[in-house]
Amino acid sequence: MKELIEAIAKALVDNPEAVAVSEEQGPDGTILIKLAAAPDDMGRIIGRQGRTAKAMRTLLNAKATREKKRVVLQILEE
Repeated sequence: MKELIEAIAKALVDNPEAVAVSEEQGPDGTILIKLAAAPDDMGRIIGRQGRTAKAMRTLLNAKATREKKRVVLQILEE
């Protein structure tokens, strides 16, 4: 799932080297995916009115549902 978010984010931004994605396992079994990018690219990651971020979360939840897991995407501002 980390790879999915990383691929989408790197395709969106001007500086793909600055994209960092980490994956953590929560105590309740939830997977937390943290996405960070260059400050100049945050607008591209989030999108107008959060549409791009919402679309990434939708894709992530669809993949997680197929694998019977729960996933949360957190976008970090640096």
